[in-house]
Formats: sequence, C-alpha cells, structure tokens
Amino acid sequence: MQATMKVAPTGTGMGPHVTGRKRGTCIVVANRANLEFILVVKIANLMRFAPYLKGGCVSYMGSELIIKNLHANIEGKAILRGVDLVVKQGEVHALMGPNGSGKSTLANVIMGNPKYEVTDGEIWFKGENILEYSPDRRARMRLFLAFQYPMSIPGVSVANFLRRSLEAVREGNKPLEEGDNPTGKMAKRKSIPPREFRTLLQEKMRLLKVDNSFINRAINDGFSGGEKKRAEILQMALLEPEIALMDETDSGLDIDALKIVSESVNALTGPNLGILLITHYQRMLNYITPDFVHVMFNGRIVKSGGKELAFELEEKGYEWLKPVDEENEVGVNG
Repeated sequence: MQATMKVAPTGTGMGPHVTGRKRGTCIVVANRANLEFILVVKIANLMRFAPYLKGGCVSYMGSELIIKNLHANIEGKAILRGVDLVVKQGEVHALMGPNGSGKSTLANVIMGNPKYEVTDGEIWFKGENILEYSPDRRARMRLFLAFQYPMSIPGVSVANFLRRSLEAVREGNKPLEEGDNPTGKMAKRKSIPPREFRTLLQEKMRLLKVDNSFINRAINDGFSGGEKKRAEILQMALLEPEIALMDETDSGLDIDALKIVSESVNALTGPNLGILLITHYQRMLNYITPDFVHVMFNGRIVKSGGKELAFELEEKGYEWLKPVDEENEVGVNG
C-alpha cells in the first residue's frame, strides 16, 4: 500500500487551516488508501511518525516567496516591467544585471518601500498576498532586507537595536484589531529575558566570528564598509528570517572584507533560509555558490540558469542578453 505525507511548518500559510497550533509543530496531510488525514505533529517527532505510513514518503513544505508579473513605478517612471520569480527556503538565488536594470528596486518593492508604487502583479509569501502589508508586518513574517548602504544611528548600540528588533519579530505578524487597545497608547512589548538574549546573541556571534566589542558600538557609526555588512548579517542571524534579500552586499568591499562577509553568509545558509543575493559581479559568487542565477534587464528577468551562468556573464558581459526590442530604450533606474 503506497502512502504519501506532505508537511507544512506552522505559520507558513500552506496546507489546511488548523486552529490551536503552536510554534514547533507542523501540519501533516497524509494520504493512505485514498483517504486524507490532517494531523498536527511536533516537528521533533516527525521522523518517528513517518514509519506508520508504510512505504510512504515525506516532503517538507517550507516558505516560498512568489513574485508574479510585478510592475512598479517611482515618481511616474516605470522601473519593474513584469517580474516573475520564486524563491524557496533552502535555496540561494543570485540576481545579476547591469546598473539601472531594477535589481535594488525589486528588493525594496518586496519589502514594501513606500517610495515605489506597484501598478500590477502580486507578491505572495507564506500563502498570503503581502502587497498591502506594511514593511513592519512583512519583517514580522520573517522577510529580511540587508541594505546596500546601511544607515548609521549614533547613540543606539548594536546590542540594544538587536534586542528590540528580535522582540518585534517574535511578536508575530498579526497587527492589533481595532478596539484591542482603546487607550491609544502603545501596548507594552513583552521583553526577552536578558539572560536568554545574551545567550542567543553570543551563540550567533561565535557562529559569525564577531568580536564581543562590536555589539557595544553605535549602529554603523564609524564602521568600515565590511563592518556595516557584518552588522547586517549579525542582525539576519539573530532574527532568523525565512527569506533574506541581500542588496549588493559586496558593494564597497575589498577582497579581504568580501571573503569575511561571504563566510558569514555561508554560515547561515541551510534548509531554513532562502536567499536572494543581488550583485553586479560574479566575484561574490566565487565564495557563495548559488543554486540559481537570474539576469535582469530593463525591469525584467530575461534569463535564468544554474551557477554556470554567472561565469558566462563574467566572460561575455550583459549586452548579449539585451532583448532586441529594447536595444533603443533607455534603461531604468535601479
């Protein structure tokens, strides 16, 4: 008797809706003898549960970022002109292209930057169309954007910023319903016990080989280019996003800093993290191996392939991929 089992982690918005689920559990949709069973199982017990489906198979359904026919403008100027892309947990995607092709714009639109107006298309994450969600709510859903040019915030320590960010993400993505807070005052945030935060932070710092003195400095204030990017990656490690958008992380880095930052990114890759790595050059891909490479031209993805495509771009440049009907068009600002 053949049986199959599909598994969706809680909070993904995938599979059937089951009330009363807790973090650390998953939905199991089991098919056996033409009957479908819906169960909630602790992830830790999943493999112990699987043998009861004799001869069956188990697949883990992680989060997906799905972009469909996305168009976006800034100040009335078209930038994205029909982007289609799917990034799954556990995958590393490299998005390449010439200056002004729309790569950074795509990352900002995904995170909900209000400077950009979406005129058509959809952005789906965890089974929800997030186009109307605020950047804050998208971040609480565990989308993450590492900026090309991180801002300095004098007077706010890295440690304090990371702690408040983690508390916000742990609150979850559902906003208060109207009337839940009738006083109009901000609800008191449930804080993370200092000991728990220190333990978690030290764990991530050891993983990324970050010096203890780093977290006592003001955010990006007086940081080198490499230190700013490492601060972004430390934040990513602590917040544990499911999909991370990395906007030209190699920008402004010398070869030594690039190696250090790449090692930090590699330390975080795995089945729980999907990455969209935006870059102009193949050099970063010497250290971070992508599963997929996409090329963007004039607001569209014009070619996709495996890691070998990056080497071909290094050798040939981008002009050979320029669509014939766009040769006379002016490129958009990215």
